[in-house]
Amino acid sequence: MKSQFYQRLKDLPPETWSKTALIDELKGRWVSGARLNPQVLGRLKRSVLITSTGASTRIEGARLSDEDVEKLMRGLSVQKFADRDEQEAKGYYELLSNVFESWDRLAFSESTIKHFHKELLKYVEKDNLHRGEYKKSENKVHMIDAAGKSVGILFDTTPAYLTPKEMLELVEVARKALEEKRYHPLIIIGNFLVDFLLIHPFQDGNGRLSRVLTNLLLLKSGYEYVPYVSHEKLVEDNKADYYIALRKSQKTLRGRKPDISPWLEFFLSVVYKQAGMAIQLLSKESVDKILSPKQLVIWEYLQGVDEAAPGEIEAETKVARPTVKQVLNKLLALKKIERVGQGRTTRYRKI
Repeated sequence: MKSQFYQRLKDLPPETWSKTALIDELKGRWVSGARLNPQVLGRLKRSVLITSTGASTRIEGARLSDEDVEKLMRGLSVQKFADRDEQEAKGYYELLSNVFESWDRLAFSESTIKHFHKELLKYVEKDNLHRGEYKKSENKVHMIDAAGKSVGILFDTTPAYLTPKEMLELVEVARKALEEKRYHPLIIIGNFLVDFLLIHPFQDGNGRLSRVLTNLLLLKSGYEYVPYVSHEKLVEDNKADYYIALRKSQKTLRGRKPDISPWLEFFLSVVYKQAGMAIQLLSKESVDKILSPKQLVIWEYLQGVDEAAPGEIEAETKVARPTVKQVLNKLLALKKIERVGQGRTTRYRKI
């Protein structure tokens, strides 16, 4: 496993390495420019949890919309889960939330992966016997269509009797590779994922678990914008390319010339898009991402009127005058509004 893991990295095309540099340039801009209001970050994170849960479960055939997931999460304390889609959504939401909050305290290890699997499926009644345990019988990777039905088998997975050995070796070599930093972490993460999905170590939940692990490994490698832009949604939006790239690479991995470049091209393109969307959150155009919920009320009000005085804004939005003035000054600095008149006649309007 170790020699195979590293051998694949020696023949990657130059554009693969170039893409990692582009992603890291965006990561640096996020680190140096992230000054978003903590309330805004919290709101973004809650939104991403909903979006990611919906997207990741739909990739595997679930039928819940993002709106369904949000309603489900709001009623957690009293919800009686009617079907498996809802059970899986709750497990994914809670596990991903834990990763977002505790990634720096979570070790990358076999025990963590097994624990994640147990948490992922803890509400799914049919998975009682095998959650948190490697598969005991053979499984296959199916391509799922928009209706949640299998349209074909992508590839055969590692036999059950070999799974514990291959997982032990895979996690160990990936963990050491990330620690040694001889290769770029994104290349290591992508390499790990393509092997993980080929082994398909659990009876069910492997696809969803791979995306949770992606979030964990990206965060542990310094990509701290991950909770604010959904990786899973980008995969769902390009699901056909996801399956094609996975199939192209997977069918070579047990041959003489393994080629993970198709998979890495897809994986890095998603991470690059994710990084770019994170930077957009910092731009002046993203006013709704910069303002707190209370401040956002003022901006939304101004977008619906020709112009307004501070007193009118205060009365209509029920926001205190000091906060109104603070938001008006911020919107002026962002060149989203302009001042009309002076003194008592001063009014503001959207540009």
